[in-house]
Amino acid sequence: MEKQEDDWRLQGQESWKNETLVYKNYSDRKTETDHDHCEFCMNKFSDTISDALNIGYTTQDDYHWICEECFADFKDRFNWTIKK
Repeated sequence: MEKQEDDWRLQGQESWKNETLVYKNYSDRKTETDHDHCEFCMNKFSDTISDALNIGYTTQDDYHWICEECFADFKDRFNWTIKK
């Protein structure tokens, strides 16, 4: 369900419109960081921290991550495409 305009997670991410994303395990990323945060809600992604997210949507370079909840809430608003 798409959230309203006053959703606290919307912080000027207009550049995210029409982005192609990949759904993948965080452990399969190409980057060498030990953790990342959801670009909308700031939930943590990690494969070494027990309570962190370990799967989600990422840009094709694995640099920006979006959690499953934020993806579901904003996929229509931002017109995202999933790379298969």
